[in-house]
Amino acid sequence: MTLARMAVFAVAFMAAAAASHSSVTAEATEKVALRVVIDGAIGPASARQLNEALAKAAERHAEAVVLEIDTPGGLVTSMREMIADILASPVPVIGYVAPAGAHAASAGTYILYATHVAAMAPGTNLGAATPVELGGLPPLPGGDQKDKGDQKNATGPPAGDPMMTKVTNDAVALIRSLAELRGRNADWGEKAVREAASLSANAALQAHVVDLVARDTAELLQLADGRTVEVAGKQQVLATKGVAVETLDPGWLIRLLAVITDPNIAVVLMLAGVYGLVFEFTSPGAVAPGVIGTICLLLGLYALNLLPISYTGLALMLLGIAFLVIEAFNPTVVLGLGGVAAFLLGAAMLLKVEGPGFEMSWALIGTAAALTLGLALLAGSYLWRTRKSLPRVGAQAMHGLPARILDWSGSEGHVLAQGERWRAKADEPLAPGDSVEVADVRDLVLTVRRRNNGARQ
Repeated sequence: MTLARMAVFAVAFMAAAAASHSSVTAEATEKVALRVVIDGAIGPASARQLNEALAKAAERHAEAVVLEIDTPGGLVTSMREMIADILASPVPVIGYVAPAGAHAASAGTYILYATHVAAMAPGTNLGAATPVELGGLPPLPGGDQKDKGDQKNATGPPAGDPMMTKVTNDAVALIRSLAELRGRNADWGEKAVREAASLSANAALQAHVVDLVARDTAELLQLADGRTVEVAGKQQVLATKGVAVETLDPGWLIRLLAVITDPNIAVVLMLAGVYGLVFEFTSPGAVAPGVIGTICLLLGLYALNLLPISYTGLALMLLGIAFLVIEAFNPTVVLGLGGVAAFLLGAAMLLKVEGPGFEMSWALIGTAAALTLGLALLAGSYLWRTRKSLPRVGAQAMHGLPARILDWSGSEGHVLAQGERWRAKADEPLAPGDSVEVADVRDLVLTVRRRNNGARQ
């Protein structure tokens, strides 16, 4: 009986193992294309989203990754990360500008050029890839007027601007190398960089900028089927006809990154964190301000660490906040004005590069600086009034108090003040019974002076 039971258990276990293996095999061999949607400015969140999607596609042996793009551009650093991930991907990436009305401008053009197959939906456009990401202090009003007439109809970087020339030439080299790698129109790519040229979907197809025009993802995969592409250095024939399409939605961390990596949100988080900690230190035991402030400060610093920032600008902003905090506890006005100036200069210098969706909002920065200064001045005024209203104690409390001469000889004697007998001295002749007031206290000796024209009590 025992052997029979053992045999039954063994058969059941083998059947379960076989069923599990067959389901895993079926899942592994099922053809699937993963769809990733990049909607909005290209930034650290977009780069992380694509990186995770490509890793999952490689793990599941997907037939292709459909990268659906609708972007005005973004940070060049994040764009280059995405291009590097696409070029190193073991799974073919099909770039698709969609839906109708979408565009792949600026950084989106470079990413589309990097994909193994480039496609657009009707009613979309791409281009305008001139680099405009240089950050720093805003130009002074007026500027150099002598070259404006010569530059009005010029294309490319302004004459005499070596930095912009360097950045533009680097961008041209990148887009031409991608075009040569994928067999696309390199001359138009250079034109998109130097002259901010743009194309519609059909015009891009005729100019050999993109490979396909498709109305939806199903038609896109059908048209891409059978095309030969180079993936990770090897030729691969796409087999995408009729495959299942699975959309990969961004996780909560990517959604959070998309919010906090806005430089304006990061600065607000940092301000909230600093003032939360200041409130906690001034009111120990409140707990909540300290906890919330610490979380906000860490989130703000983490977000700024992901952005291409100037640490000199960040240091100036932190110095300005420190000055304003000191101003709140020790009102001087000078520290308050210096803090605002340092904060605004740091905000102007904070981003090394800027792009669509990643610019500092001067309205927000100015409002934050004004509110911070107002808070510091308000706290300082309350502190000043409180200090003035505090009762005086010790020697300070004796100044100005009335006293009466008990006995006097020369310049010294004794007086009665606050019901106590004190040693006293004066620089004028006095007599017993004279009314005086305390001018100073030193080593328990009062310095007195005549009051009420020497009237006697």
